[in-house]
Amino acid sequence: MAADTLLILGDSLSAGYQLSVADSWAARMAQQWQKLTPPITVVNASISGDTAEQGLARLPALLKQHQPRWVLIELGANDGLRGFAPADIEANLDKIITQLQQAKTQPLLMQIRLPPNYGRRYTETFAAMYPQLAKRYQIPLIPFYMEQVALKPEWMQQDGLHPNGDAQAFIAQWMSEQLRPLLTNTHQ
Repeated sequence: MAADTLLILGDSLSAGYQLSVADSWAARMAQQWQKLTPPITVVNASISGDTAEQGLARLPALLKQHQPRWVLIELGANDGLRGFAPADIEANLDKIITQLQQAKTQPLLMQIRLPPNYGRRYTETFAAMYPQLAKRYQIPLIPFYMEQVALKPEWMQQDGLHPNGDAQAFIAQWMSEQLRPLLTNTHQ
């Protein structure tokens, strides 16, 4: 029996920015999940710097190549850090979710939050679009793991935005705990 596949469509937070591929949380989780019965294959299609629009552009080829059962959408941070209009970011995330549902693939949306220096109105508007999309499409909303990681300076890279290698084992475990129940409910 072929393994079910979880595709991670994300940016540097999932790509393991400044780390070896094997050290990223996604690779660590993938290794753990190969031991499941039946195994779940994790394909990390995250690219550092990707915006929601770039993820949307890559999605059709990824769906065709990997035929995932689930897709974790971890996008929007780069859009927000560049000050893109929240309505435009939401429109691209909306299109990603719609494409996944049309392909009979289960979307899983990760909440993204921005640093407070972007201003309260912008950061609150930005953060609010994720639960709104999850509610609109009746899809799971995964909490933002950076809210756990950023509290520990020893887990952050010098840029203050990306987790370092020391944080990856925690993130892999935390993400596994968030995702596994959502996958095993439909994993027969």
